[in-house]
Amino acid sequence: MDIVVFEDIFLSHLRKKILITEPVNLYKPIEYILTLGGKRLRPILVLIGADVFGKDPENALDAALALEVFHNFTLLHDDIMDAAPLRRNKQTVHQKWNVNTAILSGDAMLILSYKLLESYKGATYKKLMCLFNETALQVCEGQQHDIDFEKLAEVSEAAYIEMIRLKTSVLVAAALKMGAIIADAHKDDAQKMYDFGLHLGIAFQLQDDYLDVYGNPETFGKQVGGDIIENKKTYLYIQALKKGTEKDKKTLLELYASSLKNNDQKINQVKEIFKTTGADIETKNAIKSYTEKAFSILETLDLDRTKKSALRLFGENLMTRKL
Repeated sequence: MDIVVFEDIFLSHLRKKILITEPVNLYKPIEYILTLGGKRLRPILVLIGADVFGKDPENALDAALALEVFHNFTLLHDDIMDAAPLRRNKQTVHQKWNVNTAILSGDAMLILSYKLLESYKGATYKKLMCLFNETALQVCEGQQHDIDFEKLAEVSEAAYIEMIRLKTSVLVAAALKMGAIIADAHKDDAQKMYDFGLHLGIAFQLQDDYLDVYGNPETFGKQVGGDIIENKKTYLYIQALKKGTEKDKKTLLELYASSLKNNDQKINQVKEIFKTTGADIETKNAIKSYTEKAFSILETLDLDRTKKSALRLFGENLMTRKL
């Protein structure tokens, strides 16, 4: 299971399948966003899901690309909703072209993702489509929860975990299960792959929350402190309200309700509250807990020890951002 090889064959497949045709202003933005880079985590997981159950990853390339096209479609529309100027340090599609073009190209990407799955036949196609449809709807539900949270001063821990499960984690889980379906794995093992990915995806998002505050800006790939500036109700924020004193809580709520222009001052004040309340430690503990849950599910899979070790190493590398 060579991740570099998987990435290479996936990128080759992407370049072969995603072509700029007429009308150019529909397809050029699609090619643009799909070639901006990124970790390619989800398509690689589809290939891994097929590989560990003995199927040539080449057979999973269309499903891998379908998931990557869908994921980038959601990013394209998210950027419109967030009025984001940059994606992976490049202009977002709606900035480079316009909002109408971005909406239409995004719609076409959703349709393309379904068309890519047409290469699978019979029972495999039906299973993939059922999983894909369920996952796509859940991602939309998660996005709506995230939007709703912007209007709330406080969000419960359970509500937040459910939001990131839907918005982020189900796509990671579906990637692994799609690979298992293509490999004709037993339905119980396919479900365990899903559950493994689900817990790993939650840990991944919690780590993203943590790195947004405490990460190295040169390696994180996004503006450190961005969630604080945007008043995102992350796990750190929720834990600080839960663990802090009344003074801590009052200060944090005021900071998140203020229109403070000095972002550095706000970031530093919030970071200090996260530290004094132990929210940073609680978040690291949650990351560890969900990662361990993922690995405990992995141990129950009907795979040889070498395959399990490779999957565990992948998860460990993901949690330490070596991928």
